Amino acid sequence: MCTAIVSVEPSSPVPVLVVGVRDEFIARQWEGPGRHWAERPGLVGGRDLRAGGTWLAVEPAAPRLAVVLNGRGRMAPEAARSSRGELPLRVAAEGKLGELDLALFDPFHLVGAEPDRVRLWSWDGETLGERELGPGLHMIVNSGLEGEGQLEGETEDAYMAARLAHFRPRLAAAPRPEPGADEPVERAWGAWFPLVNGDGLPRADHRALLPLLDLGDGRVWGTTSVSLVALGRGVRYDFSAAPGEGDAWSRVL
Repeated sequence: MCTAIVSVEPSSPVPVLVVGVRDEFIARQWEGPGRHWAERPGLVGGRDLRAGGTWLAVEPAAPRLAVVLNGRGRMAPEAARSSRGELPLRVAAEGKLGELDLALFDPFHLVGAEPDRVRLWSWDGETLGERELGPGLHMIVNSGLEGEGQLEGETEDAYMAARLAHFRPRLAAAPRPEPGADEPVERAWGAWFPLVNGDGLPRADHRALLPLLDLGDGRVWGTTSVSLVALGRGVRYDFSAAPGEGDAWSRVL
């Protein structure tokens, strides 16, 4: 149940804000944001140590970012499957999805953002959709933009619906941040900061933005990191590897 939150306000000095919440099995190894890809030396992002890709990549020179979430639909053949972690690298570096054999990728939702344009690609294993995200607040979860593909009776979908119902109105009602380059993280993200730190909800709460769930047999699943990215004339990138802890943030860019 990863979540991407996107705010677009063309008249703002910081027209695009992106919150990237990564949910994964806690035991899956990764390393924090850096320039990890020699073939794409300008990119900055966290790196998944199993597949080598990323969930969120930033190209500060553009500036541009891309973030990927798992989607729903027909899975790719296991023997030929390509990692979805390649997709943010491609879009952040090139500004487009380009020519791909999409049948090799499991379903995904992929956001590509620049200061003057935000796009969302959604692949369900059969059809690729592309749309522009215009002015306003947008939330993307595994079931799609604003949970548009949610299924009745599914526990995971009920959690996503509860998350959207709790956080969307609070984010929309809060004054929109305009993060400055030299501000400390709490001041930079203003009224959004306590919300992206979980809004005080227990991490096992069905509404939680930053879930943490014990699935038994030693499997623990939940939010492993949160990224805050602001795009304007430049880029600001704040990162936490300790979700919910307000003093655990570090400045990446």
